[in-house]
Amino acid sequence: MEKENKIGVGFGVMMFKEGKLLLGRRHDDHQKASSLLNGAGTWTMPGGKLDFKEIFEDGAKREVMEETGITLGEIKVICVNQDIVESAHFVTIGFFSDVFLGEPKVMEPDEITEWRWFEMDDLPSPIYFPSAKILENYKQKKFYIKK
Repeated sequence: MEKENKIGVGFGVMMFKEGKLLLGRRHDDHQKASSLLNGAGTWTMPGGKLDFKEIFEDGAKREVMEETGITLGEIKVICVNQDIVESAHFVTIGFFSDVFLGEPKVMEPDEITEWRWFEMDDLPSPIYFPSAKILENYKQKKFYIKK
C-alpha cells in the first residue's frame, strides 16, 4: 500500500523590538533541529505546527511561549505561503507582533541553540526558507506570493 502524504499547517512569527527582528539558530544536527522542512543550521522566526482544534493565533502564542518564554500580546496575520519539500507540504501562516512581554530565552536547547535580535539590513544567513518567505511577503507588502 502506498504511503499517504499529508499537508500540515504551521506558522512563523515576525517579532520586532526597537526595529530589530528576533531569529533563532536551529540546531546543526538534523535530528535535533526537528523539522520536516529540513532546517538544520538555519536561522528561523519563532513558530511551529498548529495543533488539532487550535485557533491560529492561540497556536502562534503557544509556540512563541514554548520556544522563547515570551508572552505575545497583539498579533496579526500578514501572509500565507506554501512550503513544499520532497517529504512534506505545509501551509504556513505568517504573523507579525511588536507587542509582547519578556526577553527571549532558549527554552528548547535541543532544537534552537540561541535567540538574537537583528537589524533588517543585517540578517544572518542562511535563513530557514519558510521564514525567508514570510520576510519577502513583509518586504513586498503582499499577502500571498505564488512561487
